Amino acid sequence: MSETNTKSDVILIGAGIMSATLGSILKELDPDMNITVFEKLDQSGEESSNEWNNAGTGHSALCELNYTPEKPDGTIDTAKAFKINEQFQVSRQFWSYLVKKGLMSHPREFLISLPHMSIVYGKENVEYLEKRYNALVDHPLFENMNYSNDPEQLKEWIPLMMKDRDVNQEIAATRIEDGTDVNFGVLTRKLFNHLENKDVKIRYKHSVDDLVQNDDGTWEVKVRNVASGNVTFHDAKFVFVGAGGGALHLIQKSGIPESRAVGGFPVSGLFLYTQNEEIVKQHYAKVYGKAPVGAPPMSVPHLDTRLIDGKEALFFGPFAGWSPKFLKTGSNADLFNSIKPNNLTTMLAGGMKNFGLTRYLISQLMLSKDKRMEQLREFVPSAKDEDWDLTTAGQRVQIIKDTDEGKGILKFGTEIISSEDGSIAALLGASPGASTAVSIMFELIETCFPERMEDWTPKLKEMVPSYGQSLKDNPELIREVKASTAEILEFNDAAKASVQ
Repeated sequence: MSETNTKSDVILIGAGIMSATLGSILKELDPDMNITVFEKLDQSGEESSNEWNNAGTGHSALCELNYTPEKPDGTIDTAKAFKINEQFQVSRQFWSYLVKKGLMSHPREFLISLPHMSIVYGKENVEYLEKRYNALVDHPLFENMNYSNDPEQLKEWIPLMMKDRDVNQEIAATRIEDGTDVNFGVLTRKLFNHLENKDVKIRYKHSVDDLVQNDDGTWEVKVRNVASGNVTFHDAKFVFVGAGGGALHLIQKSGIPESRAVGGFPVSGLFLYTQNEEIVKQHYAKVYGKAPVGAPPMSVPHLDTRLIDGKEALFFGPFAGWSPKFLKTGSNADLFNSIKPNNLTTMLAGGMKNFGLTRYLISQLMLSKDKRMEQLREFVPSAKDEDWDLTTAGQRVQIIKDTDEGKGILKFGTEIISSEDGSIAALLGASPGASTAVSIMFELIETCFPERMEDWTPKLKEMVPSYGQSLKDNPELIREVKASTAEILEFNDAAKASVQ
């Protein structure tokens, strides 16, 4: 049984953080915009956005060492760190706008203030961390960062990690209080509750099977009711594919030229976690280390305080896993089905260039719990097997594409693929993803709705006061933005007290 044809201004595919963010921005820019959302699962925020399927880090380059690589001349490349920090400040501003306007309430339900730390071992790494600290600390985006290689100071910062540790080992850490733990699952659900109140139609248990562009430039979206099997068709002027790992298949089905020579490689994540209160109360921070030699950037080990369902826990990982699925709820045929004549050489080239990644994944898959616990004890020497359990997090699809660097380049970021006419766009990639969702969606709007930007810019500046300006080059604005968002989002001592 089928029906034809309902019409919308915008169709959002997938009810994750990206669709939630884009829908919320568009409804502020144009309250009369007719928006429909299709999600194959029974509620929002159940795939990559779910709080158990990501690390919950508000990525702002405060602690993630892979954003500050060392150059051949020994200096620190800070460009990516500044960019990601600026992008997170944009997210903070937008969330603050929604809270201040009463469109979202109780910010501590999805966001808590939490120190971000980096930790390294060995003479060479200690020297690197000190150089990184010196390269960042004088800038307002990173001010109040502290550095120490004194074991006594580290015992105050991270007592659990220093317990039973060999203090003769060279060790150093940085700490900054400006970090966050973000429950992206709760945030996503709050945003969709807000959108429902704004008359956005959200259709759960509806899977998008196909997309075809009409002669007038609009898109016909074929949708299947997962429960009944009924098929319906829906027309829209603009389509956003925010389906996580499933976005690649759908943008390929669109047939737009921009989707060619693009492939994806799925990687899953696993975390060790504990909710033992005696252990949890000894650690209050997100502490990132350095990725092992040969490991991809997303494998950086970290020990994190998390707040999930109102209860604190500690997570350690990620350990890489592998499955051919593009989504946690996907199919084992996902990887095979993504290989097309127009991306075959891209995928083969990517495979040839990433033997190191393959070896790393194989080694990770072979890890027993004992081996994983050994890695945990590098962070927590006193860790006992019986206190820690293993959980499988979400699936991520790393982009493989042809670039100026060559064919089959494996990309470790987040990218938008959009048609030349701006009528369809998809989000591909992984970290820092959710943390930078607002900036990414602003970029999408500028690309896909250029004719409306003149009218929309004043509202964009109301939502995000720094819009159109470089925070990096405006210390006064940085301090203003950080202070105002901290107050609205309740970044204060009460935030810590509320979870301890």
